[in-house]
Amino acid sequence: MTLRIYNTLTRRTEDFQPLEPGRVTMYVCGPTVYGGAHVGHGMSSLVFDIVRRYLVYRGYEVRYAMNYTDVDDKIIQRAKQEGEPPLELAERYIEEYDQQLKALSVLPATVYPRATAEIPYIIDMVARLLEDDAAYVVDGDVYYRVEKDDDYGKLSGRRLEDMHAGARIDVDERKEHPMDFAVWKAAKPGEPAWDSPWGPGRPGWHIECSAMVFHHLGQQIDIHGGGNDLIFPHHENEIAQSESLTGKPFARYWMHNGLMQFSGEKMSRSLGNLISIKAFLEKHEPDVLRMMVLNSSYRHPLTYGDEIVEGAARGLERLRSGLRPALPGATGAPKTETAALAKLAEETRTRFIEAMDDDFNTAAVLGLLFELVRQINQVREVGATNEQMQGTQAVLFELSGVLGLRLKRQEKNLDAGLVLKIFDELRKEIDAEMSQEIRWPTAGGENGNTPQLIDMLLDIRDVLRAKKLWKLTDQIRDGLAKLGVLVEDSAGGSSWRWE
Repeated sequence: MTLRIYNTLTRRTEDFQPLEPGRVTMYVCGPTVYGGAHVGHGMSSLVFDIVRRYLVYRGYEVRYAMNYTDVDDKIIQRAKQEGEPPLELAERYIEEYDQQLKALSVLPATVYPRATAEIPYIIDMVARLLEDDAAYVVDGDVYYRVEKDDDYGKLSGRRLEDMHAGARIDVDERKEHPMDFAVWKAAKPGEPAWDSPWGPGRPGWHIECSAMVFHHLGQQIDIHGGGNDLIFPHHENEIAQSESLTGKPFARYWMHNGLMQFSGEKMSRSLGNLISIKAFLEKHEPDVLRMMVLNSSYRHPLTYGDEIVEGAARGLERLRSGLRPALPGATGAPKTETAALAKLAEETRTRFIEAMDDDFNTAAVLGLLFELVRQINQVREVGATNEQMQGTQAVLFELSGVLGLRLKRQEKNLDAGLVLKIFDELRKEIDAEMSQEIRWPTAGGENGNTPQLIDMLLDIRDVLRAKKLWKLTDQIRDGLAKLGVLVEDSAGGSSWRWE
């Protein structure tokens, strides 16, 4: 099986062949940090995290870079509004986004280059463009000559003559061509600036990424990624200036994710329709956003809505159900059932690779995992033991991990005193109904262990169920539910899990 990737540059799905066998260089455009990140930013980071994880799963060594644009017109404008130095404002939002990526279980990049840390490399690149007559200086600004690039527009499919005809009337008259773009901007009063041979100033947006790629990954890379909104002009200009200097293809594969939409419109600050990552994480588990991304083609727009979020949350719980232990008192499922389950597990692994090799078809992969979970739950219902299920559950855990999903819940830090309170509330009523003496736990000692207390409470509840004291059994179940503990009943007894 061969991994195939849709290449925006060629508009074809192509066999993946990295520059160096067994190694992949991958650069993804990160955010311009002038405000809190929204779920659209999170979507892009998740898409390329999934791509990276799969490349590693397939045996590649991946060097992964994601940049931060920390000096920009928008940052400067926001800093003025908030009365904060621009670089301090950018640093604050970088730290916030870094914590959000950790919450979303996005693997750390190999390197996180920042525009302000790349100034010497940017100046060197601008100087080389000037030496090659691919750029020119006007009043301290430096512009790239798009007419020096014979195939300018090849990524976006735009023709330079059409762009010229459609240029705005108020285009900067100092430019030789309306589509020429700034690679260096002359300093303005009160703005961050660095010394250069053309006078103090700061880099243009597009040159930053080219310099970062050259510095950290090399003059040619395997994969360059980002959102569809970056194809033009950002990525188009990256190609032009980079290939002008090297005469070689800048990136072998250009990957672009679709954009997050809200009510049919692109989610953006300018439209005021943002759902911030912070607000999302206050209401939902981080992996719910990952499930939303997985359930769609990465190249297509993803609509944000309550029903879609809720569906992703249900899907996550459905996958988690496949890792639940055997029912209490399980004596074993028929061998024909467990043999069929083991066979399905191996088939699922093979088909998982086939689907992911098909331009990262994660929606198809989720379908495979849901079917595997369905079969696991079926054999559990007919009495499968933990030993009979563990091999298939290991496959489910392995493949979901490749997608970055965390199916095993972390144990909650639940105060044992809250569980003891349930015992205290029921003690008199239970003692009055029971003919046998019950050993009630006390705080401290071994009874201070919360999971052990929950187990003891369920043991008492099983006795109450046997005596058909339903009111009391419901009180225990409902009391635990308020603490985030879900009780599940079966013919062989009761079990519990964290909500």
